[in-house]
Amino acid sequence: MFSAAGSAGAQESDKPLFEIGIGGGFGLVPDYPASEQSHVQGAALPFVIYRGDVLRASREGLQGRVYRSDRVTLEISLEGALGSSADDNDAREGMPDIDLLGEIGPGLRINLLRNADRTDRVDLTLPLRGVFSTDLSRVEYRGLVFAPDIAYAKYGLFDRDDRLRISVGPIFATSHLMDYYYQVDPRFARPGRPAYDAEAGYLGSRLQTSLTMPVTDRISVFGAFRGEVFSGSANEDSPLYKRDVNLSVGAGLTFSIYSSASRSTAAEGLLD
Repeated sequence: MFSAAGSAGAQESDKPLFEIGIGGGFGLVPDYPASEQSHVQGAALPFVIYRGDVLRASREGLQGRVYRSDRVTLEISLEGALGSSADDNDAREGMPDIDLLGEIGPGLRINLLRNADRTDRVDLTLPLRGVFSTDLSRVEYRGLVFAPDIAYAKYGLFDRDDRLRISVGPIFATSHLMDYYYQVDPRFARPGRPAYDAEAGYLGSRLQTSLTMPVTDRISVFGAFRGEVFSGSANEDSPLYKRDVNLSVGAGLTFSIYSSASRSTAAEGLLD
């Protein structure tokens, strides 16, 4: 746990400015939102951490802080997600795969509550991101997603550097992204899978939690859980909409190979 002198800002300013490492993990995840089937997926990738005042890179993605005050942060962020094979999903058999996905765009983060030493806080986040897919040979635009959430975050649940995050919120998407998940073109129609034109609107709601715990100065482990509810979705009538609830679970570890001697001077928000 934090000592009386160990605030979140002090903790962050004591960390290396720059790190290089490798992280790996696996998880049981649905093939796409409202899919009836899930598969185990895993990956091991190098990562770069940079704890700058404006530009920040972490294991979760890339951020550029456009504006930051005591309670409000405006940032540009980049995140990614794994895809799935249509050959492994009965509902999408014969259709195109869901490729690797990336999201980039601005987000406004507003601090609603926090304790005196900033080890516990509640934030409202309002991100609007463009979505892109890639099969590593080309990149295609897939529309926009708006996923506001309210999140509780805490440092020092069991140890000084533990980090817990719990968030909940709805997800809305433009027709282009809904098409990618739920549209069935006439050429892909077959008995039990009629042609369908997807619509923009409400996609679902998401509850997710993650916990990161250091084991040594160089090794950390993490776990994550996500539950999604799609009842009331704009595309409940799609033949590709198969289940009202999806559950995901994952775990992994990271290993820091190099840490710079220079230290960060930037204070880290718990949700960064």
